[in-house]
Amino acid sequence: MPLTRDQLAVRASKELRDGYIVNLGIGIPTLVANHVPKGMDVWLQSENGLLGIGPFPTEAEVDADLINAGKQTVTARTGASYFSSSDSFAMIRGGHIDLCILGAMQVSQGGDLANWMIPGKMVKGMGGAMDLVAGVKRVVVVMEHTAKGQTKVVKECSLPLTGKRCVDLLITDLCVLEMDRAAKRFVLKELAPGVSIEDVKTNTAAEIVVPANVGVVAV
Repeated sequence: MPLTRDQLAVRASKELRDGYIVNLGIGIPTLVANHVPKGMDVWLQSENGLLGIGPFPTEAEVDADLINAGKQTVTARTGASYFSSSDSFAMIRGGHIDLCILGAMQVSQGGDLANWMIPGKMVKGMGGAMDLVAGVKRVVVVMEHTAKGQTKVVKECSLPLTGKRCVDLLITDLCVLEMDRAAKRFVLKELAPGVSIEDVKTNTAAEIVVPANVGVVAV
């Protein structure tokens, strides 16, 4: 069965490491804040000027003035700090963020990312995604494999690009794909429980490498 949104967030949380500074994109990636492994010291950063995001608040904890870049209310962990957007982007552009976890509309077989607009639809702005994929050390994308019956894992992105050859790991509700920079293709690493290699191939337009041994996502 395809992974749920929470299961996708759990799988993405396995990419966190002790001491990392991590930026979470809008959508499914924000759920990762609820699944930081116990005992791990991870600092979640937001473009609007917060370092030290905690789990989503309970109803009693909601503070309307404390939000992430997606305008969702959040909590702040002990030791959190607040600063201007210019300082936040200096952290991103200066290479001080270890990992970002982003959503996507399309990912190409070469690791190109399209996640900021659909032509003809109103968009408030591109946000920080272009800076993130250019300045962060490792880029993980979490998304559903298809939308309205169409694959989002494509040969070439048809939507405006956020960045070229920037995706290191792609986690979808069907599988986990890791970029092989030498081959310029994604390698199938893990399958969602109950999903077959044929299911992935049927729902993927991109060329991918399928090794002899493929693991199963542990969620």
